[in-house]
Order: sequence, then structure tokens, then C-alpha cells
Amino acid sequence: MSTREQRSYQMFPVLDVAQIKTALRFASGPERHFAPGEILYDHGQRGVPSWLILSGSVDISRRDGLDRDAALVTFGAGQFTGEVNQLAGRPAITRARAGEQGAIARPFDAAHLRALMIGSAEIGETIMRALILRRVELIEEGSAGTIIIGAPDSAAVIRLQSFLSRAGYPYLVLDARSGGEGHDLIERFGVTAEELPLVVCPNGSLLHRPNEIDMARCVGITPEIDTDKLYDVAVVGAGPAGLAAAVYAASEGLSTIVLDELAYGGQAGASNRIENYLGFPTGISGHALAGRAFNQALKFGAEIAIPLAVQRLDCPEGKTTPGRPLGVVLAGDQRVHARTIVVASGARYRRPDVERLGMFEGKGVSYWATPIEARLCEGEEVALVGGGNSAGQGVVFLAPHVNHLHLIVRRPLEATMSRYLIDRIRALPNVTIHVGSEIVTLEGDCQSGLTGVVFRDRADGSTRHFSIRFLFLFIGADPNAGWLAGCVETDDNGFVLTGHGRLALETSRPGVFAIGDVRSGSVKRVAAGVGEGAAVVAQIHQALAAQASSGSNEMGR
Repeated sequence: MSTREQRSYQMFPVLDVAQIKTALRFASGPERHFAPGEILYDHGQRGVPSWLILSGSVDISRRDGLDRDAALVTFGAGQFTGEVNQLAGRPAITRARAGEQGAIARPFDAAHLRALMIGSAEIGETIMRALILRRVELIEEGSAGTIIIGAPDSAAVIRLQSFLSRAGYPYLVLDARSGGEGHDLIERFGVTAEELPLVVCPNGSLLHRPNEIDMARCVGITPEIDTDKLYDVAVVGAGPAGLAAAVYAASEGLSTIVLDELAYGGQAGASNRIENYLGFPTGISGHALAGRAFNQALKFGAEIAIPLAVQRLDCPEGKTTPGRPLGVVLAGDQRVHARTIVVASGARYRRPDVERLGMFEGKGVSYWATPIEARLCEGEEVALVGGGNSAGQGVVFLAPHVNHLHLIVRRPLEATMSRYLIDRIRALPNVTIHVGSEIVTLEGDCQSGLTGVVFRDRADGSTRHFSIRFLFLFIGADPNAGWLAGCVETDDNGFVLTGHGRLALETSRPGVFAIGDVRSGSVKRVAAGVGEGAAVVAQIHQALAAQASSGSNEMGR
């Protein structure tokens, strides 16, 4: 059953008279009268508000292919328009048009919509749930928002799909090779194979062979950064730890910005099922958990800039000047200034020292296992390398989709993996565990991608060859702390040291804190990162109070 079939009453709630009266106290403007057929907002239009309909009706439609619209729902009196993009003022991915009798409605821009959610817990819960479920339906429909035209199994298309999926954005893939809309458009515009994939943005503009940054601008994920603004908190990294810090900081009234070079969720966001996270006895996917935290941060007013890489911490000569704002340097020498900085940049996927590995990344070699990869390797023989919990979760997820899975580990699973995962893996009939083995050779070329893998037994040096086109690497990670070089102290392995002075999570540079996987001595678990994200906000308040006191003393002198 679709989300609408199961939860239609929650997707399209109707506020009663008392709730409407309460909600109108938070409206951002006077009521508007819309003539029959008049457009309230269109695909790709930025900064559009949610509208509370007072009378009449509003028809909502989504893009259905390149040139068509498909009806989604008709809203009547007492109902709100919009989905989660309206929480942050991002471009609309649907069209709203007044019905046959016209409509009268009041607007709620992003700030006022968030104020309503916080000011009225009951109405806020109703609206937040509705906005999220509407986004879920758009993703399920797979034809609203952005259109990717190319070869569905090409590395470039898969990369863009993965980015949009992790960002929680709906998209549609049209095959440029076969007859149909995608092929017809390519021929009509004379687009060559070298220019693919082609992307149609929500506002109708076209992109040729975009990267993730281009795609983010296309769908309106990346906001305009106000480099003159001084934030209370700048969080670098949007994994579980960073999102937790953003939620708690923003909910306590601190102006907060979150920066991440890829997508929200970090490595945990690529996990298909986390079964030992407190409060979710049946498990929850890392993407779902991160998505909830992301929307929570937006609800409390945190700004989230993705994908936007931080190049370095601004610390001239490594010195600290009392009262001087801290800063992080972005591409193009832009700077974000903040009173405190939270380092939550996590860790990067570890890559084995195997020749030509880079050639096959995105062409058979992957560092995560999502439904996209599962569809691509349906019925195939695959290999997965790694013995940690993330590897175990990957095996359990992939095994039902593939013909056979080879799990390659250096040590017995008991030394590195939770017992519940070990038991589940050993119960899978199509999984072979190769203990004491490692990758030595990857076969294939740029055109055909990965075609074979050679493994070596570390004890006797013997090798085995497998005709495998899909290899998943889950071999851990290294600290993503290179951007801090020369600014804060790290341990011998590059993890950031904390505990300087009286604040347990503060680094050697006052006002700069480290949490989660990037921190030396941290427990590398999602729950631990979330806990540190919450704990750091209390210490940030202490640091801000100390800064204020220092500033007062300076003025007194």
C-alpha cells in the first residue's frame, strides 16, 4: 500500500475552527483572494509560503514527465498547502492553482510556519507530519521535482540518483537509449552522448553533466550564505552528531548553521537498518533517522547548507584573539563567522591499497549499499569486504537481492561484529564467509567497469578469482580532520583531541568543539554521536557566557 492509502488522513489534515483561529495568529501576511485557475505558486519558484485555505479550493499537481502535470490533491477550507521545502523557503516542487470557485487564503512564510509549529505543539505536530508524508509520497511517485536523462546504469546517473536519494529529493530517470520522452528530447535538442546525463531542474532549466554542487543548486538545496552574519554556532558536518548539535542549539535559541560537503546523515545515512538504536526495537534506516533529524533542525530554524565543503578553519598563525569571531573558509575564499564552532566532520571511507581502485568507483565499486545498488546487482554474484557492524548490515540488506554474496574479512566476525548480526549472516544460505582474505586485484576497464576480483589468503598466499561486477567496501574510516591542520591538536591517528580546560568537548582552540567520530576517544556509534551533539550545546552556552564576560571586562578596562 502507498503512503497515501495508509495515511491519507495524516497527509491532508483539516484544521477545526479553533485551530484555524490559533494558526492565523502566526500568519505572515493578510488574506489573499485568488481567481479561478490563478496560480499560487509554480514548479521551481523560490520562497513560496504555505497557504492556509479559508474558503474555496486549491489544486496541487506534480510534474509528470517532461511536459505534463499530474493531479495530486485538492485542498479545501482548513487545509495547508506545501511540503517540507516550505520549512526552509526552498523552491517548490509542485504547482498550486486556485480551483473552479477560486480561493481565499492566508500565507505562512518559512519563518512564520516554523513559529506556528513551535508556538502550538498540537498544530505543529499535525503540520510537520503532513509535510513530511507529502514529501514521502512525491519520492514514491518518482516523477516530481527533478528529471535525469541518461543511461540508468551509467556511473554518472547512479551518482546523481544517490545524491538526490540521500538528500531526500524526488526525481525521475528517463532512459536516453530507448524510445520515449528521454530519447526524443535528446534528439530534439541534438544532445550528444558526451553531454549526458541531462538534468531538467524544477524550474525547467537544463544542466549538462552536472556534479553534485550543480545538482544542489538546481533543486535549491544550497542556500545563499550571508558571510556578514555572525552565528552563535557553526556546525561542520551533518551526520547524526552534527544534526543533534543543530537541533539542540537551534531549539535553545542559538543562531545555527550546518555545513556539509555531501549530504545529511554522514556514513550512518547510508546504513539500511540500525537495530540497536534506543527507542526503535524494529530498527530504522540511517537515512530515515537522519531525515527526521534534518527536518527537526529546519523546524527550529537552523540553516543547513549542503553540499558545501569547508576548506579550512580560519586560524591565522594558530593564535586566539579574545573577542575575535571564529571562522571557517569555504570555496572561493568565502567565510562563515561564528562565536563557536562544532567539528562534527566524522570520517572518510577507508580505501584499500589496490591498484586502479579509483577507476572502478561508481563502476562496480561502492562504499555503501542502498536500494539503488540493490536493484543494479539483482540476481548477481557480489562481494563485500569488511567485518564491522556497517558491513554486517550491508550483508543482511544485500543478500536477499543477489544470487550469492562473498563476505571477505581479515579476522573472525566475533572480533569485530555484534552477535545479532553474526547470527543473522550465518543463517543466510547464499552468503560465504572468507576469513583471513584480502583484495589484491581488480579486473575490468573504463568502458565495461568492474568484471572480476582476485582475493588472496593471507596465511598461505593462495589466490581465488571471482567473476564479480559489484564490490562493496565497508572497511572503516579515517578522521575527516584535514581541514583543521595547524589549528587544533590531534592524536597520532589524526583524531581531534578534546578536554582542554574545563570543557570536556572543547579542543585546544577555545570556542572550537569536537564531537562524534572525528573526536579522539569517542565511541563510534550513532547513539554516542547523538549524545555528544546534545552535550556539546550545554558547553557552548558556557563558552558564550565566558566570551560575554570577557567582552564586558575588556570594555571595563
